[in-house]
Amino acid sequence: MDVSHRGGKPGFVRIDDSQTLTIPDFSGNLHFNTFGNLELNPRAGLVFIDFDRGDLLYLSGTAEVIWDGPEIVTYEGAERLLRFYIKQGYRVEGSLPLAWSVPEFSPFLNDTGPWRSQA
Repeated sequence: MDVSHRGGKPGFVRIDDSQTLTIPDFSGNLHFNTFGNLELNPRAGLVFIDFDRGDLLYLSGTAEVIWDGPEIVTYEGAERLLRFYIKQGYRVEGSLPLAWSVPEFSPFLNDTGPWRSQA
C-alpha cells in the first residue's frame, strides 16, 4: 500500500469523460514509489476534499502512467501523467467537520500552469 499526495493549482485534475481523469505529475522526490507500484498493480483509489463544505469524494479504479509523449506538454511543468479510470465512487457529505483557513499556495506551483488544449 502506498499513500502519496499529488497536487497542483486549483483545477489541475482534468476530467476527460464520465469515467476518466488525467492528473499531471510534477517533480517530487524522484523515487517514483507510487508510479512503480502502479506499474506492478494498477488498482488505485483517489480521495478529493471539498474544503469549503467538508465533503469527501472517494474514487476507486485503475491507473495508467503516461511516461512520455506529446500529451504531457499540455500541462506546464508536468513530467508525466496519471490516467485514472473510475470503476466506483461515492461522496460523503460533511465528513470532515473542520474549519479550514484560506490556502497558501506552495512556491513550487509557480512553475506549473493550467491545462492547454491539444491543438
